[in-house]
Amino acid sequence: MDKVTPKTDLYQANLDRVAPLLKALRADGIGHMIGGRVVASISGETFETTSPIDGAVLASVARGNAEDVDRAATAAALAFKPWRDMPASMRRKLLHRVADAIEDRADDIAVLECVDTGQAHRFMAKAAIRAAENFRFFADKCTEARDGLNTPSEEHWNVSTRVPIGPVGVITPWNTPFMLSTWKIAPALAAGCTVVHKPAEWSPVTADLLAKLVKQAGIPDGVLNTVHGFGEEAGKALTEHPAIKAIGFVGESATGSAIMAQGAPNLKRVHFELGGKNPVIVFDDADIERALDAVVFMIYSLNGERCTSSSRLLIQQSIADRFIEKLAARVKALKVGHPLDPATEIGPLIHVRHLEKVCTYFDVARQDGATIAVGGSVHDGPGGGHYVQPTLVTGANGKMRIAQEEVFGPFLTVIAFRDESDAIAIANDVKYGLTGYVWTGDMGRALRVADALEAGMIWLNSENVRHLPTPFGGMKASGIGRDGGDYSFDVYMETKHVSLARGTHRIQRLGI
Repeated sequence: MDKVTPKTDLYQANLDRVAPLLKALRADGIGHMIGGRVVASISGETFETTSPIDGAVLASVARGNAEDVDRAATAAALAFKPWRDMPASMRRKLLHRVADAIEDRADDIAVLECVDTGQAHRFMAKAAIRAAENFRFFADKCTEARDGLNTPSEEHWNVSTRVPIGPVGVITPWNTPFMLSTWKIAPALAAGCTVVHKPAEWSPVTADLLAKLVKQAGIPDGVLNTVHGFGEEAGKALTEHPAIKAIGFVGESATGSAIMAQGAPNLKRVHFELGGKNPVIVFDDADIERALDAVVFMIYSLNGERCTSSSRLLIQQSIADRFIEKLAARVKALKVGHPLDPATEIGPLIHVRHLEKVCTYFDVARQDGATIAVGGSVHDGPGGGHYVQPTLVTGANGKMRIAQEEVFGPFLTVIAFRDESDAIAIANDVKYGLTGYVWTGDMGRALRVADALEAGMIWLNSENVRHLPTPFGGMKASGIGRDGGDYSFDVYMETKHVSLARGTHRIQRLGI
């Protein structure tokens, strides 16, 4: 990345900002944060994390195993009762300090995320701010986390309350890792839980920074612990550890299934946000230009590496040719480039293994009998990294593999449909059920389709726009449980019922 010629002042500023950060990373490496201290793995083993831009080594990272996870879980268990019993108003103040610390380092977080994940700066600049908003939102919910209900009966007052479940494990993915980590960690801390965080091994850089910012903000030692490593080692040890009472995981459906099995002997609670093969349905009476903007944004932003991407376009037959013509022109015009360049819309994919996976679907599309209308090949991008052409596939049907399997890249499959019932049948004929998007001028039809879609979240005449109090999660193979607002506390807290007798009810007498 040092050989790239800057084209704008902001591009140069981003390069200038990231250079000293990378120098420090390479010099210091990345260790675990356990009990408030940065430590090496007990085994002394490390692994290297590299940039998808050019393959350059970013840092040597501590490779955690079961011993390191046990040390972190012990630290979380020791810190749990003091954190749980801390006044909620104090926890609120501390979590706001974390948000302040994130905002102070937002520009650093953005550029580090770009070189660590390949995501374009235009999106990562906002991701850091969203992370701070996550902490602020849940900070303000600290004082109501234990709220319950009063459900009186004739002879009793019945009240409920919520209590934190204990130390929890959080396993986060490599796409927008900083923001998604805060989306899990902030509500756990607000609930009064302590956390052991296992970040994705392909993107450990900003997780290391988050742990340090949390400590800097004054969160007590042991409340947030971070153990780096591989899923089959550190991740498996975390899901199996008896001191960890729940696991929040974001990632592939197959991994979620394995985690559920690993935690089963301890009856561990799980919360999963998993894969998706989400439909965007465009009817012939839709606002075509707005729908086109949303279709392009929701599959090609964030390199297509997002669980909520609308990777299947279901377009009504009467407008299909006209819409696809406009769509193809937009896809051809997408700017693939260096992620620190503010003009870039698509950067390199996270890892060479992921690049290879995405590229296999070019042959799958052809074998299925579909047409690659745009793209369909790797891209020669700056630095020679894991770049791929944004791809548009037409002439598909709902039974093809490209319509059933999650590609998780800038790859859009187009399927034509006849009418409302046909669109619903095609949309639901997948194992996933995370999101759905519907574009129509007929609100009655919009509501009918929303009710019929097998998905946890539906947007009508809109792209994915998150509102933090609303439930976020999916059906079928797309997950278990919901994030957002009070829904997050269902994961990290137990509900307790207390019944207070008025002293007037008759008690049966036995043994008289």
